Amino acid sequence: MSAQNSTLRGLAFAFLGFAVFATHDVFIKVLGGTYSVLQIIFFATLFSFVPMAVTILADRTTGNFLPHHPWLVLLRSALMVTAMSCAFYAFSVLPLAEVYSLLFSFPLIVTVLSIPILGEVVRAQRWAAVGVGLIGVLIVLRPGATDITLGHLAALSAAFCSAFASVLVRKIGNEERSAVLILYPMLLAIVVMSIAQPAVYQPPSLLHLAMMALVGVLSVIAQHLIILAYRAAPAGAVAPSQYSQIIWATIFGVIFFGEHPDIWVAVGASIIIASGVFVVWRESRANTTSANTPVLRVRSPRSDTGATRPGE
Repeated sequence: MSAQNSTLRGLAFAFLGFAVFATHDVFIKVLGGTYSVLQIIFFATLFSFVPMAVTILADRTTGNFLPHHPWLVLLRSALMVTAMSCAFYAFSVLPLAEVYSLLFSFPLIVTVLSIPILGEVVRAQRWAAVGVGLIGVLIVLRPGATDITLGHLAALSAAFCSAFASVLVRKIGNEERSAVLILYPMLLAIVVMSIAQPAVYQPPSLLHLAMMALVGVLSVIAQHLIILAYRAAPAGAVAPSQYSQIIWATIFGVIFFGEHPDIWVAVGASIIIASGVFVVWRESRANTTSANTPVLRVRSPRSDTGATRPGE
């Protein structure tokens, strides 16, 4: 297969994967109108655990369930569960496009966190991109002009926790088995959410239970498609495709929820996306000054789904 055909194939996988993610988020929003996000996460994780278990059991390396960095693995797992809880809540209470606009601050946060955690050197141009991206976030939030709700804070918290978890993977990923990085967050989510069930549980209808199962299955499918994308195409080509989610979010928001993002959300989102794309471009240059390329090497920017497969 030629390099061009391989890149096109990778991009097709990526765009399809992020379309599946956007569909996944529609189901979260529908379910969030009736059920606690803690209940949705519990059932979604249970159902996603089944296909993930196939991946885990396929890795038969001796000791593959014993982490080399147990406290960092636990911290990453807690960050992923927190990111998932915050993202699910944000999707349930805010317009889809607005949530994505704030989640897209992820690469900017990764850039900042990579300095203390990975020892990354961030020079003036990437710092400028981070600053411009922050302006975009402020335009979306418009503090003083509109109310900043718990949903907005949850979306930003999800972006921060996802970015933190992704940087930790860059730090320990080469020393930990994929099985460990997959298994521990899912088990922690199941344990924590099961403890919360007596306080939040509502008996779901058969249709809603099927939708919760679909949330889990769709997250696994989307993660797998994105990993296939990175195997087929250069990271610099694949990474910007994540921003296609806002197109789906806008379409789905209009069709299913009657959401019409205002001009300020569109302007802010455009600025955030431009800043993120610039960071990816800077890291992908052949003569890059980035030693770790922390954003470029994030194989799955959706730690908020819980069923995240680390980069391969």
